[in-house]
Amino acid sequence: MIFHILSEYFSDSILSNLFRYITFRSLLAALAAFLIVFLGMKPFVRLLQRARAGQQVRDDGPKTHFSKKGTPTMGGVLIVWAVTIVSVLLCRLDNSQIWIVLLSFVSAAALGFADDFLKLSKKNSKGVSSKIKMIVLGLISLCVVRAALEFEVIRPEIYFPFFKDVSLDIGSWFYLWGFLVIVGCSNAVNLTDGLDGLAIVPVMTTAVVLMVIAYASGHALFANYLQLNPLAGSGEISIVMAAVIGSGLGFLWFNSHPAEIFMGDVGSLSLGTILGVSALLIHQEIVLLIAGFLFVMEAMSVILQVAFYKSSKKRVFKMAPLHHHFELAGWPEPKVIVRFWILSIVFAVIALTTLKLR
Repeated sequence: MIFHILSEYFSDSILSNLFRYITFRSLLAALAAFLIVFLGMKPFVRLLQRARAGQQVRDDGPKTHFSKKGTPTMGGVLIVWAVTIVSVLLCRLDNSQIWIVLLSFVSAAALGFADDFLKLSKKNSKGVSSKIKMIVLGLISLCVVRAALEFEVIRPEIYFPFFKDVSLDIGSWFYLWGFLVIVGCSNAVNLTDGLDGLAIVPVMTTAVVLMVIAYASGHALFANYLQLNPLAGSGEISIVMAAVIGSGLGFLWFNSHPAEIFMGDVGSLSLGTILGVSALLIHQEIVLLIAGFLFVMEAMSVILQVAFYKSSKKRVFKMAPLHHHFELAGWPEPKVIVRFWILSIVFAVIALTTLKLR
């Protein structure tokens, strides 16, 4: 919005020239999103405390979590607000990719908000049923793929990192691929959000990877040099990812152990969705798998636990998701969190190497 106003009425000003640079708008997006969350979180926490919007804890979870009952939740509302407002203000609004990303982001946030609201109103840890969540997220992924193909933002192809010009055209199967990427990422982030600050840092490290690649893909010279698939306008997605990083940092200030507030499903479902959609729009789904491999580990631990228990009545892990296994194995919560953060950074670095190893 600001870009269009400056271009229309102040085209010769220094500020207008600055706003032409995606790098400048990305840095501004990160800073603005950080300040919105950082300055708004304290009043928001007090509001939630007055409304008694406290976290409901699983009865079968680690006993150390019982003390967290009543901690304000739904902190993801401010993250969604910050990312959306900042993106609308700083991105080019004539870019269809931005609208696809933001509309899917807000839609997933609405689902998460409904889930959190039901948990709070019923005073238990059960909200929207898993079946309804899958249906709604599936519809979101269907709309994303349909819109992206309709506006010719992407092609129904899977691109492979570490190789030059290697892609697989899967035709109408791309709808299923989009479902797996978006719904899988959304649920994986949701499962990871179980300890103080555990999910938000891997979200930020993954967003850094997508931000760098989105910018490079939208820059003709960089795309050619790095042998990336050039995508006109994809650089604008880097501004959204910068906003995710900035808002994540602001949230981490209050969500670090011991947490003053939790993000809730409104945060985890929406953040997982925005990562999945962004990766899909820049054809970096496999890079997303690498950068967000911590989320993959958490999701796979649940799948393996359920499948193995149904077949043998035995458990692979002490408890799933994976972070609870290490808690029950005797690791203090802060140690689990920091070690998982370290892994997320390592995975992000590995993902970035795909830019040159082609």
